[in-house]
Amino acid sequence: MKLLRFGPVGQEKPALLDDSGTIRDLSGHITDIDGSTLNPESLARIAALDPTTLRASRR
Repeated sequence: MKLLRFGPVGQEKPALLDDSGTIRDLSGHITDIDGSTLNPESLARIAALDPTTLRASRR
């Protein structure tokens, strides 16, 4: 799993790249990928999500 942002400049959404290479929208779970997201507790919550339940982006 890799964390990233996607979308038009200035309107980026947080996302993850799943094992199949699909970008999955995380905006229903976090508001941004920043210092508060990169703490161990937040990363554990994200890792516990089933990526297939997250909306896939069409890029």
